[in-house]
Amino acid sequence: MGRRHEEHPAHPVRASAAIKGRQTPQLEAQSCSDNAMSSIRTAIEEHWRASEEGDNEAEHAIYAVDAILDYPQSGERFRGRTTITAQRGGHPAERHFTVQRISGEGNLWVSECIITYDGVPTYSISIMEFARGLVVHETQYFANTFSAPASRAALAEAMPGRNIESA
Repeated sequence: MGRRHEEHPAHPVRASAAIKGRQTPQLEAQSCSDNAMSSIRTAIEEHWRASEEGDNEAEHAIYAVDAILDYPQSGERFRGRTTITAQRGGHPAERHFTVQRISGEGNLWVSECIITYDGVPTYSISIMEFARGLVVHETQYFANTFSAPASRAALAEAMPGRNIESA
């Protein structure tokens, strides 16, 4: 099983120092795997950076020509990079993207983000499946904030950078 690569903004994971001397075949295979994961991670980071900057071409370079994007909550499926690009390009809201965490291994990666539409934050999970270094299928879930019930008040603490909104 491959190594899982996860990064939290407050605790970045850095690549290990270069191994000196001769590598065994197992270490060479792991190194290739680490290189592939690093390449995918870099592509995902570039995707979110381009999303924030409004660089439509760079934002969608991560997708295979025949990629599929699913929005389960609305039931929508978009087929092909051109269609995915077109549906995002016409969005009327002012959008901002804040990546909370990217984690994954092999061909399956998850991004936890806050996407702010006209100043209102929406929490998003993006699950990306890769083949040949490109996204072939993405499923994106969106969640709005909600008030916490009073019955949990004694059990909860606020997440970093957040306040608990009571019902």
